[in-house]
Amino acid sequence: MSRKPMVRPGGRSARVQTAVHTAVREILSERGRDALTVPLVAQRAGVTPSTIYRRWGDLQELLSDVAVERLRPDTAPESHGDLLSDLTAWAEQFLDEMSSPSGRAYIRDALLGDPDGSNAGQCSAYAAEQVAVILARALGRREDAPDVETAMDRLVAPMMYRILFRPAGLDAAYARRLVTGLLDAGGEHPRP
Repeated sequence: MSRKPMVRPGGRSARVQTAVHTAVREILSERGRDALTVPLVAQRAGVTPSTIYRRWGDLQELLSDVAVERLRPDTAPESHGDLLSDLTAWAEQFLDEMSSPSGRAYIRDALLGDPDGSNAGQCSAYAAEQVAVILARALGRREDAPDVETAMDRLVAPMMYRILFRPAGLDAAYARRLVTGLLDAGGEHPRP
């Protein structure tokens, strides 16, 4: 069973998580991944190594938890006035961020320390929430829009596959082609 931190708003638990996450990011930035150890993170965060082992289990699960937090969007997607523009801007930004060296490292970390799949599910939920905001705006403007699952299947899934397994040639034009293909299909979603 995976040891995932149970964090309540505020309190010691939240302070420990924040301190440990900050320590990990700082050490990675200053010294690189090879220098990262639980004792070093604990010292930097002002906690004991046993606190880290108890909450996260091992270094890989800690890195996975940090990655999931880093992959969480900071803001709602911008509104550009219509579905095509909104979805295109979001897809270009998503692809740019996730295919960057740091984005790919966070994706790898999120998946490697995720024995039960909950981190992957959380990362997927972040993308689905962003797409849902864009689609709801379009529906509010009385535009035709696909459902969230169709957008995830035809837009996010191909980008993630390419980021993970075939990263060569990924650019804004690829994201635009996916958006155009999604919207030109009229949002139809083949059912298995």
